[in-house]
Amino acid sequence: MALLDNGSDTRALTQQRFERMTLVGSDDLPQVDTSGLPDGPDWPPFLQTVALLRFRHWFHPHLHRTYGDIYTVKLLPKGRPLVFFTRPEHAKEIFAGDPDVFHAGKGNAILGPVMGEHSLLLQDGDEHKRARKLLMPAFNGHALRTYQEMVTAIARDEVTHWPGGRTIRSHDRMNVLTLEVILRVVFGVTDERRLAALRPRVSATVNVHPAVLLVWGVPALHRVGPWRRALVNQIELDELMYAEIRERRTAPDLAERTDVLSRLIREGQDTGDVLSDIELRDQLVTLLLAGHETTATALAWALYELGRDPELMGRTQAAAGDAEGDAWLDAVLKESLRLHPVIPMVVRTLMKPQRIAGIDVPRGATVGPSILIAHSREDNYDDPQRFDPERFLGHNPPANTWIPFGGGVRRCIGAGFAMMEGVAVLREVFRAVDVATVGTDEPRVRNITSVPRYGARIRVSHR
Repeated sequence: MALLDNGSDTRALTQQRFERMTLVGSDDLPQVDTSGLPDGPDWPPFLQTVALLRFRHWFHPHLHRTYGDIYTVKLLPKGRPLVFFTRPEHAKEIFAGDPDVFHAGKGNAILGPVMGEHSLLLQDGDEHKRARKLLMPAFNGHALRTYQEMVTAIARDEVTHWPGGRTIRSHDRMNVLTLEVILRVVFGVTDERRLAALRPRVSATVNVHPAVLLVWGVPALHRVGPWRRALVNQIELDELMYAEIRERRTAPDLAERTDVLSRLIREGQDTGDVLSDIELRDQLVTLLLAGHETTATALAWALYELGRDPELMGRTQAAAGDAEGDAWLDAVLKESLRLHPVIPMVVRTLMKPQRIAGIDVPRGATVGPSILIAHSREDNYDDPQRFDPERFLGHNPPANTWIPFGGGVRRCIGAGFAMMEGVAVLREVFRAVDVATVGTDEPRVRNITSVPRYGARIRVSHR
């Protein structure tokens, strides 16, 4: 196991990671023959990449209307194909595919410079199996129950500080709340001085511009403009995180601590297979990026939608005050994730040729369901543009029609945490306030996620 001592050069580690982790993520794959693949736009790969990253809410529906249920886009680098499948039976085939053939890590390579090569989202094969095995105990049912009390306390404190009678951007407030949850419940940081140092650096990591994401695998750019600022921010964040990891390993109360970092440090000690400092750093950043803004966005959209419908809000307030009301709050959160997907797609890169939905797809191509289309198909959901939590009350939707956390063996490890957190937050919000939506809103792209363009504005009245 490679531990870092106090003299380690964190700056060098971060710079090496940025130079090593590139957008390509698939140099070992051959050039792909696209001649037999489904139709798609004939634009240059650069334009298709920009459209997919920046204008997804127009691009996905346009492709579906134009080319049908299966279509191909060609992306940087070198016009490598991404084949989208939009029917639930297609998603089932992909999620059930052999994980040694259907690799997820290469499809997430754009996040490599920040997440690091040990990230659960970037690993495949035996490395992924080992990391998931070590992380799973920190997200099982027993662990989630120990986190819930702290999440509830953080949410209750946040809502008491909302100004009554004034318009607020609920997305901003939910970002503040879920960041506290990540720092306190996941990282296990409680010292206010350390929290104050971490908050702006974590926020800068989450708020990176898509243009930076697109080409930050080019080392020459690390010396200029927003790419240099992204690198400097990562160096500063890494220094704080490595210091926290080193100190936590020797904490006298490590065995009693219940935060995720402490659990991950203890995991594997009996067998000697433990996570190194670098592995811990990569997994913590992965949990940060995957679990911070995604949950905040789902909650903000939920407040926005409930604030537009007094009847639904009244029902939610009644559920928040009822010991048996969690089923409705869970349904509200699920409907928010359906109607306003935070992540647009799930992707896998093929290590061998595969036949999917009757189509022969060559090795090296990337395939995946479009979450945006799956959640908005009329044959999956009646009146799909309507916010209706009843869809999820007392039953699950048909298989592979609701896929915000992906599916199969690569389903998001933090899905249970996100749902627990979301229900706890909704409960505290609607026990305390009335919500009225201000204006209208629409999604826009921020880094790899979709967020409310105008912040999901609401006006609250304390009860």
